[in-house]
Amino acid sequence: MRRRFFRKVLFLSILLVLSFFIFQSFFLYLQKRTFLQSSFLAMLLLSPIAYLFFRSLTKDVKNLASQILEKKNGKKIFYHLEDLLTDVRTVIDELKKRIDDISRERDFIYLLLERLTDAILIVDSKGTIRKTNRAFEELFQLPESRKSLSLIEAIRSVELERTFKEVISSGDSKTIEISLAFPKKRTFEVNLIPIKLRQDEKEEKESLSSVLIVFHEITRLKELERMRSDFVANVSHELRTPLTAIKAYTETLLGGALKEEVAHKFLEVIKRHADRLERIVDDLLMLSKIEFEEFQWNREILPLGDLVEGVLEWFRDSFEKKKMKVILNPVPERLKVYGDRKYLEQVLFNLLDNALKYGRENGTVIVSVVERDKKEAEISVKDDGIGIPREDLPRIFERFYRVDKGRSRELGGTGLGLSIVKHIVQAHGGRVWAESTPGKGSTFYFTLPLANF
Repeated sequence: MRRRFFRKVLFLSILLVLSFFIFQSFFLYLQKRTFLQSSFLAMLLLSPIAYLFFRSLTKDVKNLASQILEKKNGKKIFYHLEDLLTDVRTVIDELKKRIDDISRERDFIYLLLERLTDAILIVDSKGTIRKTNRAFEELFQLPESRKSLSLIEAIRSVELERTFKEVISSGDSKTIEISLAFPKKRTFEVNLIPIKLRQDEKEEKESLSSVLIVFHEITRLKELERMRSDFVANVSHELRTPLTAIKAYTETLLGGALKEEVAHKFLEVIKRHADRLERIVDDLLMLSKIEFEEFQWNREILPLGDLVEGVLEWFRDSFEKKKMKVILNPVPERLKVYGDRKYLEQVLFNLLDNALKYGRENGTVIVSVVERDKKEAEISVKDDGIGIPREDLPRIFERFYRVDKGRSRELGGTGLGLSIVKHIVQAHGGRVWAESTPGKGSTFYFTLPLANF
């Protein structure tokens, strides 16, 4: 009698507790109810079962009490009942411990999902969103009202919807690449992983219950791939142009024009294109060295006034030939930077060379050095030349990017000057940008941290 009573209490207690948690989880996570609402509904559904349980238990207790009253040796039965209650308490404690372990594990999984930087979405087999993490909500700006929508309603992607259906149908994981325009244009690598569960421990076959969708943003990677592809194409083009000219003129000379009067002119053209090749290679090597993380800079404290005046001296004759006026606004003596003289001179050289090439004859170039927030120096080179269209300004610091390709090559440019400027300034902890009005001129700015800061 005691053993049968113990087994019955144990079985019904476990069944009642597990049923409560199942119903509570159903209303809490699938029906999106609050914790109190879920608990109340779970207790409401279980109340008939609980009634039957306690009614059955009451009968067993009555039978046990009748045996105690009927038997002379009731003391022994009383001790058996006390042992039974002790066993029940032990089982309840063990059950509570296991439930606590399961709750902690569930909370850990939810916390892990929330802390992941990749956007995560859990969709049931019918295509309804069941769970999202914080990264997904921030990335797609998903309000509470949209969390119960279907996948296609929340994320407007036909390709994602089609792949989701394929995963549901086949039960296999899939990876796709999609581009989304909202809230801004981004590219994602999306992994769709089916979640399979056993409905019953006796069943060997698992059924697909939902799909885990992970969004890994690769926008920056795609941009780098595009830049790499453009760089290779531009390098090939820039090298091919002078090489083609050198080859053509060389073949002409070898074909019999070496003794003619045009031979000297042909050799000058060959030399000019060879010099251009050399400049391109030199600029590429400089960029490669600057981008190398372990490149050793020969840093020293440099007065900005002396640095700027020294570079301007190299251009005096060139500006005079073009009848251009150069104005250097007074530079405070206290402004000093900690940097590599050779490469900072290269920055100023490239900017002044641009002002010389694209400034108009009889124009003016203004060089200024000012202090900003007592933390950095801002250097600017302003010309009154042809200017730069607004749509080209964001890209002028890219390698080989030219606003006017024909004129740039005609003036001997390699298309790498401003890219070199950007990399040197950034390596010194500064910023670089440009402002321009077409037809009125351009101003190039860069900053450098002050040495005393």
